[in-house]
Amino acid sequence: MATGIIIHIEVGSDKRTEFFSEDRIRIGSDENCDLQIETKQVGTTGPWIELENTEGVFRVINFDPSIDFAVNDKPIRRYIAVTDGDVMTIAGTDIRFSFFALVNRGSLIRTNREQRHVAQFIEEAALDAAGSPRRDEAKAFLREFVRELSREISTTSKLIALVLSVGFITGVLYLGFSVSEELRQNREQSAAQAEIIKTLKDQLGEASNQLGSLQETNRELIGVQSLAQNVRVNYGAGVCLIIGVYDLVDRRNGKVLRYGDARAQANPYEPTPSEDAVPLAPGPVLGLTTEGTGSPVEYDFIGTGFHVGGGYVVTNKHVLQPWTEDDLVKTMIRDYSGRARIKRLVIYFPNYPQPFTLKIKELAAREDVAVATIDTEQLPSDVPALPLESDSEAATIGKSVVTMGYPSGPDRLLAMVDDDEAKSINARFGNSRQNLINFLAQSKKIVPLTTQGAITDLDTRRIVHDAKTAEGGSGAPLFGQSGKVIGVNFGVFTENTAANMAVPVKYAIEILRKAGWKPADEMEKEKSNTDPNANSNANTASPGK
Repeated sequence: MATGIIIHIEVGSDKRTEFFSEDRIRIGSDENCDLQIETKQVGTTGPWIELENTEGVFRVINFDPSIDFAVNDKPIRRYIAVTDGDVMTIAGTDIRFSFFALVNRGSLIRTNREQRHVAQFIEEAALDAAGSPRRDEAKAFLREFVRELSREISTTSKLIALVLSVGFITGVLYLGFSVSEELRQNREQSAAQAEIIKTLKDQLGEASNQLGSLQETNRELIGVQSLAQNVRVNYGAGVCLIIGVYDLVDRRNGKVLRYGDARAQANPYEPTPSEDAVPLAPGPVLGLTTEGTGSPVEYDFIGTGFHVGGGYVVTNKHVLQPWTEDDLVKTMIRDYSGRARIKRLVIYFPNYPQPFTLKIKELAAREDVAVATIDTEQLPSDVPALPLESDSEAATIGKSVVTMGYPSGPDRLLAMVDDDEAKSINARFGNSRQNLINFLAQSKKIVPLTTQGAITDLDTRRIVHDAKTAEGGSGAPLFGQSGKVIGVNFGVFTENTAANMAVPVKYAIEILRKAGWKPADEMEKEKSNTDPNANSNANTASPGK
């Protein structure tokens, strides 16, 4: 049986098939080569590549490294086996080698029927192709090879191969269908899970929004519950007790009006006569005069105010002009051509024993609001400035409010101490309200009363609320839920606790600006523009002149 290798060569359009039975084959352009290629595409002369048969397998034992060989599009290397169907090419040329190996049939397997062997056919075809002047193309050779191979396969083998092929194809189709069905079910499950996840996300977002609303509601409730405590701690030291004394003088000559009747009481705050006593009539019965040594017509008054920065204090107009609310005093002023004159006007801040002189700055023409000032050089730096609310929507019916003031004056302050101590203080200073308040200030017992309620009604000029207060609480600040002042108390109705009234803070801001006051942020901005290193402090700003 012949052994060897078939090489099909293509050089451009020139094609040729050769059979070699030698154990060593040299291919190149040299005349000593077994397979000579005459071409100028390869500049090197001599052997290009050398193959050697080792145990029936041809291997590359040597090749010219200057020639860029490739086997099956991979770089060639020594001792690589050239197997059936391998294709060898040279880069940059149209030279192509196709290899077809011949292998001897084993001797251990025998058949009783005579048949032509594929190897003998290949050998004879290769020899005929080598000796014939007309050489077949590689395609014709392969076609004959396949035809002969088909003839040599038995019918049983063909049926087995067909069954196996059908089974294989059926299995592949079944597997493909199963995989496709599984993928479809997975896609459906993924879509269903995605929809469930989307629903859960929506529910989670809704729950998160509800939780956020609940937290906001809780914060508002906590803020409402702690509103009174917060404003008391933060701004209680800025709410002051206003104490004043005024007398009446003759409008024509400025002399003090005095009581001519010994029965007239110089201090209207002393205990009033019993119901059986005959009341004093106004006018000539009182016998007011500018002569003599009778007691002067003199009254003291109390109220509440609050510091808003820069030494400016906001209160009610009727607190600073109490005679406008007293019918008896108005009668005396009318009948005796008198006018009121303030003799003393001071304020006390919590925790400070000394009074601070107060000067009237502006009085509102219509609303019951007034602005006074104190000397900023004497004002302690830790007296806070109460913030004023600029948002008109801050006052709404039903919202919580807090007021801080001095209702009932020194009587309420005495009620905060022990009974024995209160009796002792009354015994010592009961006849002089000025001395009593001075003592309370020295004892650091001047503390504003803080009460909380809600807005029950409002309009553009009034805020009605039910935070408890009393006489003496006029001029007190009314805080909204934002912790800022939304109004100034002016009306106290003891018979109806739900009808206490306050002037909206916007009217106080109007006369404050007219008096020269500026908010802290505006003052800081102005100071930063003029002096970037200035340390702005709203409490130390001088009142406008």
